Amino acid sequence: MNIRFAKLAVASAVLSIAGMAAAAEPIKIGVAGPFTGGSSSMGVSMRDGVRLATEEINKAGGVLGRKIQLVERDDEAKNERGVQIAQELINKEKVTAVVGYINTGVALASQRFFQEAKIPVMNNVATGSVITTQFKDQPENYIFRNSAHDSIQAPMIVEEAITRRGFKKVAILADSTNYGQLGRADLEKALEAKGIKPVAVEKFNIKDVDMTAQLLKAKEAGAEAVLTYGIGPELAQIANGMTKLGWKVPMVGSWTLSMANYIDNAGPGGEGARMPQTFIQEPTTPKRQSFIINYLKTFNPKNARIDSPVSAAQGYDSVYLLAAAIKQANSTEGPKIKAALEELKAPVEGVVTTYNKPFTANDHEAITANIPVFGEVKGQRVVYAYPDDFKKASEVRLKDASAKGTPVVKK
Repeated sequence: MNIRFAKLAVASAVLSIAGMAAAAEPIKIGVAGPFTGGSSSMGVSMRDGVRLATEEINKAGGVLGRKIQLVERDDEAKNERGVQIAQELINKEKVTAVVGYINTGVALASQRFFQEAKIPVMNNVATGSVITTQFKDQPENYIFRNSAHDSIQAPMIVEEAITRRGFKKVAILADSTNYGQLGRADLEKALEAKGIKPVAVEKFNIKDVDMTAQLLKAKEAGAEAVLTYGIGPELAQIANGMTKLGWKVPMVGSWTLSMANYIDNAGPGGEGARMPQTFIQEPTTPKRQSFIINYLKTFNPKNARIDSPVSAAQGYDSVYLLAAAIKQANSTEGPKIKAALEELKAPVEGVVTTYNKPFTANDHEAITANIPVFGEVKGQRVVYAYPDDFKKASEVRLKDASAKGTPVVKK
């Protein structure tokens, strides 16, 4: 009899240890973005922001008593590579959720696999307006975002160029990717709303190094400013092309004009470019100060300048949003995490904003039009374009679904 009880005790202990081991298994979160190539300043900054948040969460005990384990993959800004990674993350790595996506085309090609698998995706950089509505005809949507989509940015760009600065004739230069062409369409729509037609609409390809033909058409059409949708290397070629032609007009474009490989490759010719930003590298709140200090200490970027501050901040915030949902759901099951994201009960203090009920079942966009401000390239870094925005930067702008540019601030 004693032997039997001893065996039962051993069996019970083994089961208990196995249960503890299972409970301690890490929560796998996929991280997908371009860590090499022309988009890499965004991708690496995003990844490093994600790493920083993950380290903080794990040091604090993780989520549900489990550590977060990042499964990082370089999609090289290629749609086909993004598709391969999506399938690997789902079938081999068995991830609980995914953060990332820098390029709109890669996001649109890849996230359908996560939608089918009922795995939440938190887009933290890609801005194509259609990203979160790609599956609007389906009963459930697993695609979320905490970056400022192009339907916010394009009207801001037009407002800056036409209303604030008084330009009457503008040209649009956009790259040939999904990102560039969807953004161009958003710009044309925003201009049309003000009764203005661009004097020139020109396209260029990734890796193009000569923008002379496009710029000459804009110049000959009398453009007083150039509105852009592209990424850093090619945007730098636009600025450099203007310098070569001896024709310098203001550049106002999407947030990507803040990329390090625009600023560095354009040099003096890139100064003065303006773009919407959800985050500018200034310690304007204690949370932002802590983030900047820890990021610079951990990753030691060149000239103490984050290559893509927006990408880093949004990457950081995206992990905290997912962690809050997993904790609230008390589960790593996709449908339960999705449901928790759509009804987050506790505010999540982020770098960009404090996320207070950032999502609903019908609204998967955390950022609204009142949150971004305008940045300007000055002295080889991005600063606040308007002193008033800098003065008020300590007041955290909160989500306002009805916002038309009037900020709702948290004192």
